[in-house]
Amino acid sequence: MLQWLKHYRRAQLPGDISAGLVVAMMMIPQGMAYALVAGLPPVVGIYASILPPIVYALFGSSMTQSVGPMAIVSLMTAAVIGPLAPAGSALASVLAAQLALVSGAVLLLCGLLRMGFLANFFSRPVMSGFTVGSAIVIAFDQLHILLGGDPPHIHLPSAALGVGSLLLLVLARQYLTGLLKRCGVPATVADIGAKLAPMVVVLGAIVLMAATGLPEMGVRTTGAVPAGLPHLNLATSSAHWKALVQPGLLIGFIVFLMSMSAAQSLALKRNEKLVSNHELIGLGAANVASALSGGFPVTGSLSRSAVNFAAGANTPLASLVTAALLACALLAPTGWLALLPLPTLAATIIVAVLGMLELDILRTAWRYDRGDALAWGATCLGVLALGVEAGVVIGVALSMGTLIWRASRPHIAVLGRIAGSEHFRNIERYPAETQPELLMLRIDANLFFGNVEAVSERIESELATHPSARHLVLVMTAVSSIDTTALFALSELNDRMKRRNIGLHLAEVKGPVLDRLRQSTLLQQLNGQLFLSTAMAFDHLHPAKDVA
Repeated sequence: MLQWLKHYRRAQLPGDISAGLVVAMMMIPQGMAYALVAGLPPVVGIYASILPPIVYALFGSSMTQSVGPMAIVSLMTAAVIGPLAPAGSALASVLAAQLALVSGAVLLLCGLLRMGFLANFFSRPVMSGFTVGSAIVIAFDQLHILLGGDPPHIHLPSAALGVGSLLLLVLARQYLTGLLKRCGVPATVADIGAKLAPMVVVLGAIVLMAATGLPEMGVRTTGAVPAGLPHLNLATSSAHWKALVQPGLLIGFIVFLMSMSAAQSLALKRNEKLVSNHELIGLGAANVASALSGGFPVTGSLSRSAVNFAAGANTPLASLVTAALLACALLAPTGWLALLPLPTLAATIIVAVLGMLELDILRTAWRYDRGDALAWGATCLGVLALGVEAGVVIGVALSMGTLIWRASRPHIAVLGRIAGSEHFRNIERYPAETQPELLMLRIDANLFFGNVEAVSERIESELATHPSARHLVLVMTAVSSIDTTALFALSELNDRMKRRNIGLHLAEVKGPVLDRLRQSTLLQQLNGQLFLSTAMAFDHLHPAKDVA
């Protein structure tokens, strides 16, 4: 807790202040936009951007993570509270805070129980498919706000403002960085300037609304934004606890995954080490803080964290500066925010989420592993067809299913000796020497209940294609564990080999595995020998020698 503050240096202060200022400018339109996605009053997005990053700075392990509202988590919040309360209502705000409380409590509990390994239960392609599906859903849901209505009932002034804002944001995203560089602006500053384009577009839209008759023409705005800091929020709805527990678990899981993805990418750049259990505690505390300040579930944002990093953030003090500036923005007169047009806000959301379309991962997966590519597609379609919660379940199921499927079909290689050496390699890949009476199989996986049947079938298949084999050597180089089911399978294999007058031998058994095997009767009953190395087994069991 606050380890970074104990070693803080004055030289780090300018970078933290500049990063805090830049991210605060991003957070005003972004926080309000993501609150809109969640079906909440826009000001709730700013509430969720003040206390959570302060609390995360106390407990989190990332130096540059920016914690606050995020598009996918906002969409999941809307999916949960939408059927329970009207969008923008007081009950919706209560339920959103209650959902953050549930998610925060789950994350805190997982952190205290040291369950950070849960971050490994979602594969990268499945996570990408979930992200892309969610981005498409968010963008589609914002179209009627962008256009002022659903086709064909489009409100032309709203559509003109929304589409115009969208074009400006797209052009800024594509070309502004390069344009600023050609004008002599340093690369880092140019990149940050392009990231601040949404704030410039929002300010321009507010000025346009104030200087023209667009409000009288029916262009919708955010409306009055309450001034002042959020009050302590202890309101809950006892009638909805049961309906929020399961979604809270899922949202907590996604919060952790999203945050770890963002934090890890930045930690690699800074040569820092993340502590996953500290991240769980930090994110859990941040979500509890969001609930107590009238916010909704929050997480680390990859895009916002990247801007924080690029703007010079050295420590979590940058997030504290951001929170302080947002608090000052609420303490100052907020009448100007009331003129923020919803079509422009919708345009910022669409451009932001379209940047989450990680199609490169799909292309890589398709070339490298079609199974991962199919998992990507199934997760994406699951989100689009069945909803975000179902998409999460499908993603977890596919990640675990893929892991089990691969573990249940381990690679097994027939080994031969490289001529003139003591090296043994797969005979399908190398011109290796074999002996007709000696079959050597290397099992490249741990042995457990899920794969012992496949291993047994492969051994029998190889024995059938090597009818003259009198010795079977299982090379255990890659085997780090053997469970009870696999132990029984090896004992049964030993019995079968004994009846067929074939010696069963084990080579290169790892120390921990050997310690476990010595607690069983397998080694005493083994119809063969235990060899320290594959070369020793090969030399000892050469066909010139008789079967013991």
